[in-house]
Amino acid sequence: MFYHLMKHVLLGPLLRLLFRPRIEGLEHVPDEGAAIVAGNHLSFSDHFLMPVVLDRRITFLAKQEYFTGPGIKGRLTAAFFRAAGQIPVDRSGKEAGQAAIREGLGVLGKGELLGIYPEGTRSHDGRLYKGKVGVAVMALTAGVPVVPCAMVGTFEIQPPGKVVPRIRRVTIRFGAPLDFSRFAGSTDERAVVRAVTDEIMYEILRLSGQEYVDEYAAVVKAAEAGDEVPARKFRRRER
Repeated sequence: MFYHLMKHVLLGPLLRLLFRPRIEGLEHVPDEGAAIVAGNHLSFSDHFLMPVVLDRRITFLAKQEYFTGPGIKGRLTAAFFRAAGQIPVDRSGKEAGQAAIREGLGVLGKGELLGIYPEGTRSHDGRLYKGKVGVAVMALTAGVPVVPCAMVGTFEIQPPGKVVPRIRRVTIRFGAPLDFSRFAGSTDERAVVRAVTDEIMYEILRLSGQEYVDEYAAVVKAAEAGDEVPARKFRRRER
């Protein structure tokens, strides 16, 4: 109830008015049935702009920190994410990945849309980083298509650390669904889940035109915080 109120009455019309999202490839998102929408993650605004343009409800696996913030702001943020149907996931500890997969499969098992950012965190510099394999495990386990999605321009309107976004037009681009049924039953094969993940990331890269870094975003962030240089260089991919 609150989800549809926010999307169609309170927040959605305002976001459409301010950011005038240019939508491409919306016909690629299935009208019904379970599917994964896998996108790049450039900005906090992504959480709101992608759902606004979709005809169907989409549920994201949100980091637990959004639900545990201190003070009035923290409580309001937690209330908003819960009311919007977002699922908190603890990203710390050995079982974090498995917990996210269980939650995601629960959403897919109900025939719903699941939103995932395979990079695992927001890009701190606008580049696209190596995807984590959880998206592949969920797609293969549930036997569902993966729709790649590129958010274009959201880094410029609200990069990490910026509270109030700039008012500027953005583009949300969906690609053709990826079918991995040929790999059914291969979730225990590391080479397969890595290959599936890389194929998803390649499609996101093709749609977004970002520069690609063959390292996990969290690793690069940690290295840069320690004034270290990541071992691998990024490569550029043009649309």
